[in-house]
Amino acid sequence: MIGISIPGTLLQVGLPSAAQPAVIAVGVLYFSVVVAISVWAARKTRTASDFFVAGKGIGLIALTVASVSVSVSGFAFIGGPGFIYAVGLGAMYIVLPAAVTNVMGAWVLAKRMRLLGEARNLITIPDAIGARYRSPAAQGLAAVAMLVGIVGYMATNALAMGVVINSIFGVGLGWGIWIGMGVTLAYSASGGILAGIYNDVFQGALMALASVLVFLFVLGYGGGLGGISRTILAHDPTFLGPWGKLTPLAALSFFFVFSMGSLGQPQAVHKYYMLRDPLQLKWYPLLKTLGLVLVLLLYFSVGVGVKAFVLGGRLLPLASPDQATPSLLLNVTPIILAALVFSGVAAATMSAANSFINIGAAIVSHDLPIAFGRTVRNELGWGRAITVLIAIAAAITAQRSGTMVAFLGIFGWGLFASTLVPALAVGLNWQGATRAGAIASIATGLVVTLALETAAYRKAFTFPAGVTASAVAMVASFLVFFLVSWLTRRRAPLELDSDVQLVMEL
Repeated sequence: MIGISIPGTLLQVGLPSAAQPAVIAVGVLYFSVVVAISVWAARKTRTASDFFVAGKGIGLIALTVASVSVSVSGFAFIGGPGFIYAVGLGAMYIVLPAAVTNVMGAWVLAKRMRLLGEARNLITIPDAIGARYRSPAAQGLAAVAMLVGIVGYMATNALAMGVVINSIFGVGLGWGIWIGMGVTLAYSASGGILAGIYNDVFQGALMALASVLVFLFVLGYGGGLGGISRTILAHDPTFLGPWGKLTPLAALSFFFVFSMGSLGQPQAVHKYYMLRDPLQLKWYPLLKTLGLVLVLLLYFSVGVGVKAFVLGGRLLPLASPDQATPSLLLNVTPIILAALVFSGVAAATMSAANSFINIGAAIVSHDLPIAFGRTVRNELGWGRAITVLIAIAAAITAQRSGTMVAFLGIFGWGLFASTLVPALAVGLNWQGATRAGAIASIATGLVVTLALETAAYRKAFTFPAGVTASAVAMVASFLVFFLVSWLTRRRAPLELDSDVQLVMEL
């Protein structure tokens, strides 16, 4: 239990009982809005297209805010600040590519995905891969790879929700995970992606406001960036170095994976199907970049701020890096701001979890049956049922992983990147790509990522100089894709339908 924050004193992590009503009141208000949006969306959701791609009728502003919300998720609020606290400014190489990747996403992928979706009535990312290569096998393999990554990435958000709920109510991390996933599941299964999109809009606005307020508060409490920097430099100068505590190669490998890898992130790419007017995509990079800048203010400020406060003796050392945001909020900020940010964290994690639940349900009820030559009569009903199973699998993974939020997120991101970027992003822009090249690259990315990440998790093997397993897997996937496509290049014209070719040439 703590009292009023006093600069220069050691503060304990724990929520005073007098402050709980304020936090609960903000939380109840937040969840009331979520429930209202979800009930409205459930009434609008009548078909599988409504459930999985929101009827392809979402405007640019709503799409952009929703994309920002799911792109950062619990990683930016919990895992990201914890990662900066642990390794220093080297952790910024994960978010530095944001502006470039938003441009690449709009110009390289979004237009083609939207037009191809319109031409073939597609609703999933494996749908696009299957149509591009005229291959149910490629579609099914992409679906399997995505499903593995979805469980890992959802575990990131489940773990982040557990950290936040436990920090507020002291129910334990395990119960926090299950409570958070239960609330998310309630609106995911009812309103599908339509509920997700408009909850994302509300949640994204909340995240941006919370991030700006925390950034300003940390600056004031720490004596500005100058005061924070002087405190850190006096105790741990490496933290503020250009690479932080990472090696240069490790930092650059993060930059590579999170720049090129953005083209394979289903939580963002899947939303391209939903845009009402593809001509509006020219504004997408600017709007999304501005949104990310606002939201990522918390990512940076909490990471460096908590490090300075701990080194300066104003906060106790953290038991885990993931405690950076809860420790700051519960010990330093005004309780109303803490309540707002905790709602923002819940917003972020639920946004991403809902997207992944929806995408995973589409994979199981739509893509995998197609790969095996079967059809599901009631995709909407099966989609709703499968959301429950995926949520349970993610919660169990989060509870048993024993891994930081940041590294679960890095694993999921890396798996999506290595398995989807060559076949999808390159394949929709290069007519020389072949079916064999796509299948080989997806399989390579899946096997290499799982093998290297498992070895790293068990500390059986690590690459020298801090190179990440995700970067190695992604490079291997690209090399295999180009090599096998070249070896089978005579098949390329035969595997490209005329309507898909027309979309690629537009």
